[in-house]
Order: sequence, then C-alpha cells, then structure tokens
Amino acid sequence: MTYDIAIDSKTYRLDLTHSEGRWSCRVDGREIEVDAVLARPNVLSLRLGNKAYEVKCERVGSDVHIWVGSQRFSAEVRDPRSLRSRSRGIDDHGPRKLTAPMPGKVVRVLVSQGSEVEAGTGVLVVEAMKMQNEVKSPKKGTIQKILVSEGTAVNAGDVLAIVE
Repeated sequence: MTYDIAIDSKTYRLDLTHSEGRWSCRVDGREIEVDAVLARPNVLSLRLGNKAYEVKCERVGSDVHIWVGSQRFSAEVRDPRSLRSRSRGIDDHGPRKLTAPMPGKVVRVLVSQGSEVEAGTGVLVVEAMKMQNEVKSPKKGTIQKILVSEGTAVNAGDVLAIVE
C-alpha cells in the first residue's frame, strides 16, 4: 500500500508491504524499522528503531491532527489509488499521468490510445496479490499514450498512460 502523507505541509511517500506475517515500511524509499500497536482507539504505540512514542490522532472538522508527546502536527493522508485524492486541488488543464498504485502486473487495457474518456473511466487493470485494481482517468480528455501492455510488470508510481 502506498500513501502520500503531508505533515505540516511537508509531503512524504509511505510504502507499506505485508509479507510472511510482517510489515515492511519505507518512507521516501528509505527502509524504516517500525513496530506499531493500536493501544486504544486513536492511540498508537509506535517504536521507531530504539525509540518509543505514543501517537494520538484527533479529527477537528475536516482537519486531522497528530500528537506525538506534547507536539501537535497537522496531517493529511492521501491514497494515490483514490480518484478523489488524486484530483483534489489539481486543475484539469494539460496532460495528466496515470501511475501504478502498487507493484503488480497489468492484466487488462480497457481503452485504446486516442479514446475519449470521462473522469473516473477505467483505463487499465493492475493485479497485485490476486486483487485487481482499476486505474481510472483523473480527468475528462483523450488517451494520449498508453505506455504498457497486458502482462507488463509494473512498480508503484510507474507511469502507465497519459490523458490530455
């Protein structure tokens, strides 16, 4: 799972992978040793390396605040697979890249190059761990280029197609 996380307006890319009963965590491509336990609702007991933290999450209206000890941080988590999070605050002018939400294999190409699409129209299907994820167009436009074919192995963030 890949997330874009903004903490006090600084953005990080968080990659979480579950394998053989363990979670692996990468922040901006750097492996981080993490152990986390949900201590109670909205409170996480977190160990990073040899340091332990109690992290509290609070929602105030539409804002999310994270407390680490007595320090408060403004936080926003965006799932790149979500059409809503990809299109928020971004205008629809100019070409937009459709990227792979996770590592996997392209199992279907749903439209052809030059096709007209609406925002939210499925363009490709990527399979990861036997789950199929439809990659949707972030805007109304024309498929300018499809950069992959069925059977292509992709990594999270790889550009799959361009919509103009």
